[in-house]
Amino acid sequence: MGKIVKIGEYNGEVVEEKYNPLIKRKEVVIRIGHVGKSTPSRGLIRTEVSKIYGVEVERTYVRKIKTGYGIGVTVAYIHIYDSVERAKKFEPEHIIKRNEYALQALQLEEMAKKEGG
Repeated sequence: MGKIVKIGEYNGEVVEEKYNPLIKRKEVVIRIGHVGKSTPSRGLIRTEVSKIYGVEVERTYVRKIKTGYGIGVTVAYIHIYDSVERAKKFEPEHIIKRNEYALQALQLEEMAKKEGG
């Protein structure tokens, strides 16, 4: 059993965590349970993992999210860099854009909840 973490309203478990000294990043795999709920968003995973590891969100990138059909379990693959410069150097452009868009969508969603609720 790995470390138990909270991803928003979801419970998760760190399945794998290793440090890559050549690229200077931590590579993390988290299994998230969401039975009866939708798959957690990339933006939510990115912000919550940043909080858990105590780093800026700009150093954290969600590489891949795999959800098993009908079982309510998602596996997220995440890279956490030592610096923003290293992240920009090693992450592909499409991953950077996808994560930035997801973060903006999450912020808009939170603003809408505050205004509506």
